Amino acid sequence: MDSELYKNIANSTAHRASREQNADFILNNPELFSDFLKLAFDTNDKNHHKACWILELVLEEKIHFLTPFLNQFCNKITNYTNESALRSISKICLFLAKHISLSKIQDQKIIEACFDWLIIENGKVATKAYSIRALFEFGKKSDWIYPELQRILSEDYVKHSAAYKAVAREVLKKIK
Repeated sequence: MDSELYKNIANSTAHRASREQNADFILNNPELFSDFLKLAFDTNDKNHHKACWILELVLEEKIHFLTPFLNQFCNKITNYTNESALRSISKICLFLAKHISLSKIQDQKIIEACFDWLIIENGKVATKAYSIRALFEFGKKSDWIYPELQRILSEDYVKHSAAYKAVAREVLKKIK
């Protein structure tokens, strides 16, 4: 990986300006995207979560950058355990559900991961919220998703925060 890029990512913070500066660097140097993605996929690297933050912003602008790497992405998403990385990865799953035509296998892997993140006991609300929204989008193509999503949201509703409940109400209303 480009040592300057790695250093910039390692020194980045969660502040929006820091993430945007690094995202702009990738967007302006797309030839570095492949190397950058390797860091985001390397869950053993202590800075992978920072790369995921930046990846989210890059893909929000240029989701097609991920197209050649979709199989890798779909194969790696279950490896993430860092909540900070999971938030960004789940949001990327939402981008994919909305904007990219995926293969059935890719759909299946993302749907499975989103359901896993949704039912995990101590998962963060943001990851769950993006998972709910991504599953709603996938449910437009797969009729089995909405009944399962409705069941989970209804059963888990009382266990969660106001933010979770707001997303659950929003999606349940759309499903019905």
